[in-house]
Amino acid sequence: MSIVELRQYTLHPGARETLIELFEREFVAGQEAVGITLGGRFRDLDDPDRFVWLRAFPSMAGRRRALEAFYGGPVWQAHRDAANATMVDSDDVLLLRGPGFAPPAGTREVLATVCHPADAAAFDAYAARHLRPAHALHRAEHAENDFPALPVRTGEDVRVWFGPAEPAPWPVRRLRLEPV
Repeated sequence: MSIVELRQYTLHPGARETLIELFEREFVAGQEAVGITLGGRFRDLDDPDRFVWLRAFPSMAGRRRALEAFYGGPVWQAHRDAANATMVDSDDVLLLRGPGFAPPAGTREVLATVCHPADAAAFDAYAARHLRPAHALHRAEHAENDFPALPVRTGEDVRVWFGPAEPAPWPVRRLRLEPV
């Protein structure tokens, strides 16, 4: 299992394609070069001003080292102003533990579910009945954020999975996503 960030950016109206083009051209290779594993990158189908993406690290210490290398390195330094100009908010980030997720080639739409179960044991029973390995189940990582320059949401016990499943009996947020 990896440390995974589920990042949901709110962008200025009409800026999503600008960010996606910059991200794909500069930030994918730049992050991979410092040991970050990039997962799915998505347009939110229900919000034209949202960009959703995942990245993974082998451990919390590995996360810190990779983020220091990327954000202190030449790729981010050269393109940060252009990226930041597209964003209203980049702090909606869940720190998770799980397998990561990238959709199979040719996938047109992905359903992601962010669930706040009231009881861990009851959730485990639900997951055993309704979720399979292909759902790429992730659980909240409660470790301290050791790279505070990039905030993460804390104090939430969430589960995140990808693909359709029977509705969970707890509060959920469903994201309909189009792979980039």
